[in-house]
Amino acid sequence: MPKMKQLSFADTYDKCARLFEDRKPEYIKLLEENLDISQYIPVSFYTAFYKRFGRKRKYTLDAFLSAMLLQKIIGIPTDRLLIFILKASRELRDYCGFEKVPDASKLTRFKQNFIPQLDQLFNSLVDVTEPLCRKINKELAATIAFDTSGIEANVTENNPKYMNTLLRKLKAFYKDKPDVDVYKMIYSLMPSHAVANFDVKQLQINGHFCYALKFALITNGLGVPRHIAFVDNEFKKNHPEIPVEKKSDSPDEDKSIGDGRLLKPVLSDYFKAHPQFSYDTFLGDSAFDSIGTYPFLLNECKFKRALIPINPRNSSSLPEPGFDQNGRPLCPFDNSLSMKYAGITRGKNRSVRYKWMCPKTVFINGKLVSLCENPCSPSKSGRMFYTYAGKSLRIYPGILRDSQEWKTLYKKRADIEKSIHTLKDSMCAGIRKTYNSQTIKADVFLAGIAQLFTVILADSIDRADCIRSIRKLVA
Repeated sequence: MPKMKQLSFADTYDKCARLFEDRKPEYIKLLEENLDISQYIPVSFYTAFYKRFGRKRKYTLDAFLSAMLLQKIIGIPTDRLLIFILKASRELRDYCGFEKVPDASKLTRFKQNFIPQLDQLFNSLVDVTEPLCRKINKELAATIAFDTSGIEANVTENNPKYMNTLLRKLKAFYKDKPDVDVYKMIYSLMPSHAVANFDVKQLQINGHFCYALKFALITNGLGVPRHIAFVDNEFKKNHPEIPVEKKSDSPDEDKSIGDGRLLKPVLSDYFKAHPQFSYDTFLGDSAFDSIGTYPFLLNECKFKRALIPINPRNSSSLPEPGFDQNGRPLCPFDNSLSMKYAGITRGKNRSVRYKWMCPKTVFINGKLVSLCENPCSPSKSGRMFYTYAGKSLRIYPGILRDSQEWKTLYKKRADIEKSIHTLKDSMCAGIRKTYNSQTIKADVFLAGIAQLFTVILADSIDRADCIRSIRKLVA
């Protein structure tokens, strides 16, 4: 007769506990075993969090951050859904450290009250992940890309009915004038910012017209975020040197002008926050192609090369003149003729330019008139040409523009587009239903923090190929 073993509550509990541990979701086990969030939170964040009410907090800082980072990692679009999942999953509550799940208002107040601390946490993680990126790929880690995007806010102006109402009114008003294009008039009639939030501006984002809170993003060549800056009134207050933008006839033109003007202040803020960082290569789109950009990047920021495609709007279709040994431009059709020096021009928000005119242009009755038999310009006053101090840097920005090296390196600029997609879509920062600037900022910073924690986690388990996606680590 086999020997019977008496069951005990302790044995049953131990068996159930082991079964619970074995069936934990893989990502929870991965995070618990390889990532301790608390060791990366700055002391100043703890001080600000526990100082606010002067008493013991029911919900800890670690618990709030763990829940919100888990929300970004999993891709939970709303706080209400996050709360529902936490209530339904004991494993997730234990990982976050919640004895009781907070309500949605507490999560929102946390985001709105601690924006500076979230920014500081993001910057501290940038310092932590920089050597990790250098270890993965030194060349790509020494490359940075710059781009801008926007988070669409939940405002009335983003409702299609708002624009359709204006369209119906214009059609009714101009019903007797079929030649009037009412679709072109809509943009000028739309307000430059949302009524509910002045920081939510009229922009062209991802090929469509919307009202959004604009932000600038810097990533390295690996697609890892390095800096996030929001273009709001606070940013403009900190950078009074930025000229006030005037609304033009095209939202796309507004965006391109804004990008060029944002480059210097955003990069200056980044290097001020991380003075120990240095980079070899800058990647940007054609919106940054201006004469003043290249001296700033190559001389002030100490980049070795700046890969920016030539913007056709900044180039002339007229034949280019040559230069003599003194740097004076020559007639495009006759190198024996030097162009006439016409002084220095200092246009608003433009670099200093040296003006030259056709050698066969003369003053007749107080007007410039060209007497050239074979003019290179259709202008009656003859060809006008400008030289800039940084023109040679634009032509040769540290690398040959048509070389294979240029083509190979510039392909890496697509990584910043992927990083923006991850921030806005995969981590749901761009689909939150809010018009509050502070909430939008917090969601973007938390998405960036989640990406940086992914880099730390990938390094700890030696999976450098998954530094941009924690979901690949689990798979």
